Amino acid sequence: MKKRAVVALGGNAILRGNEDGTIVQQEKNVTDTLENLVPLLREGYELVLTHGNGPQVGNILMRNDAGEQLYGIAPMPLNICVADSQGGIGFMIERMMRNVLNKYGIDKNVISMVTLVEISADDPAFQNPSKRIGKVYSKAEADRLAQQKGWVFKPSPKSKDGFRRVVPSPAPIDIVNKEIIRQLLENGNIVIAAGGGGIPVYFDENNDVRTLDAVIDKDMASGMLATNILADELYILTDVPFIYKDFGQETQEKLEFLDYTDTIKHLENGTFAEGTMEPKIKACLNFIKNGGYKSIITEATKLADKSYGSKITMEYDESDQKTITDNYGI
Repeated sequence: MKKRAVVALGGNAILRGNEDGTIVQQEKNVTDTLENLVPLLREGYELVLTHGNGPQVGNILMRNDAGEQLYGIAPMPLNICVADSQGGIGFMIERMMRNVLNKYGIDKNVISMVTLVEISADDPAFQNPSKRIGKVYSKAEADRLAQQKGWVFKPSPKSKDGFRRVVPSPAPIDIVNKEIIRQLLENGNIVIAAGGGGIPVYFDENNDVRTLDAVIDKDMASGMLATNILADELYILTDVPFIYKDFGQETQEKLEFLDYTDTIKHLENGTFAEGTMEPKIKACLNFIKNGGYKSIITEATKLADKSYGSKITMEYDESDQKTITDNYGI
């Protein structure tokens, strides 16, 4: 039987290290990552690709700002900027994917979709905006914009005396386009969807679609999408080949296999870095809790090598047990 998987492309799948972010660099990185999907395609997997948009949507917001100041161009709201980034990055991934398929003689069609993701307008995240977006401002500039536009600012940890706009990061509760995505998969297409976590929307009392300024975590949206389309597996690609306990410390330890219960214990013990690895772990847990077979977190260029990657399943199987030791601290 065919397997269905969602593959979430991490930031380094598009932009790496201290690169300038030119289109040549981004296209090369995307191509290098997509090459690793060829074994899955040859095994008959139906694939949905998701992606981040952090640097790109930040640049769009800065262009917004510059256009308003220099030319008086009316700035677009955050939801339009997220849609812009979905379109641009989706096109790039689609073009590179088509070239990879052509290189390996694989007959598949590819489509990128601007994706709406439903949130609750009453999500507690709206009471505590926390996701930093856009450029760094001085205190005076931040105060002016807060008064003029109602934006909320917090100090930037990477810039002394700098401030960045913060917006809510509500939880995804549904993928509005899920039925269309399922149909496209069933007809043999590769789908690129939920870029940057999708465009956050809610439905009002008349069932009309409304938007709010917010950013959805792209891994949580990817997990939700994987559940909605009845995927078997969820792959989250990042910049490390495994999940680690005590990452970056002398006691660092690779966690190659985890079941649901032990992963929850690690979360409660603060094993995973908040804001980086933690949301990836939560996305994996939500997926397997809601019927997914397996989640894998690995480095983008290691996807094709099954000796890499941390696997999270609801329960351990016998082959997993052979590799699990008693020194995980759980």
